[in-house]
Amino acid sequence: MKKVTSGSKIADRVFKLATGISASSPVLFLVVIAIIVIIQAMPSIRFMGWDFITKIDWNMGNLYGSMQTKNGITAPAGASYGALPFIVGTLASSIIAIVIGVPISILTALVLAYKLRGTMRTLLSILVELLAGIPSVVFGLWGILVLAPWVGHRFAPFLEHLGGVIPIFKGPVGTGLGLLTSGMVLALMIVPIVTATTRDLLEGVPVLYREGGIGLGMTSWEVVRLVCLPYIREGLVGAVALGWGRAMGETMAVLMVSGSAINYLPHNIYSPISTMAAVIADQLDSALTDASHMAVHAMAELALVLMVLTLLTNLVARWLVNRSGARVGSGVKA
Repeated sequence: MKKVTSGSKIADRVFKLATGISASSPVLFLVVIAIIVIIQAMPSIRFMGWDFITKIDWNMGNLYGSMQTKNGITAPAGASYGALPFIVGTLASSIIAIVIGVPISILTALVLAYKLRGTMRTLLSILVELLAGIPSVVFGLWGILVLAPWVGHRFAPFLEHLGGVIPIFKGPVGTGLGLLTSGMVLALMIVPIVTATTRDLLEGVPVLYREGGIGLGMTSWEVVRLVCLPYIREGLVGAVALGWGRAMGETMAVLMVSGSAINYLPHNIYSPISTMAAVIADQLDSALTDASHMAVHAMAELALVLMVLTLLTNLVARWLVNRSGARVGSGVKA
């Protein structure tokens, strides 16, 4: 038996300390960021109250004029911070991204996991994963130069004919910069993460399960629908939650293709919008000129709302996972 030396003991302690710090650092960083955002948002919370998430008027007021005091908080005269348009824009564009991107991601993952082999599979996997490495500003530039004109002149007029059946497709279609284009750009941006996660999950389905379905006379579609997708249900919900969080937090690409609408609620799928992340990036420079710092505090509250929405998304995803797991468990007992 090898003798344990004092040097080995010290190395073991150092290893335990290093791993402990590394494992706890993500939680610590999250807690520190949350505390800072909450502290910075408190003046805005006191100033606006619930009006922050129910009003549509976002106005920094006269940054170089007189001040007003409300609920003990000083802000520029005429200042009002209503974030409802940004909340609606964030949720609506993310929903469109999920509706478009998740089916594409699942189908692509199925092809990568079960249909392709060898060089073609490796090449397609690399191309899909390379999408995740493209800077968001490149997606935004592509959206402005290519996607927005196509949506404004071709795709949106086609969808407008369906407005009698689906009210959100009614015109006017605008220039192409708006909610639909933002959702389509976000869909392309979430495809890599959802596809890669789903592919790994599908590759984890036991071969005997799939071969058993084929042996029972199932078609490929039936094997996927009845065997593979139910097997990865929990992980798939997590993959969609990751895509949803990615879509809600995207900044530059959405800022470039959304139309940057302020004090305006979208009335159809073509309307210009702004998202919470995009408006923070767009308005922060002006907010820093506010001598009362209230505009910066309002930006911090926007960031806080975005954090809360992301947290709620993950909690709902976890609840769905636990609910589906409990349902499966009760079915097994029955």
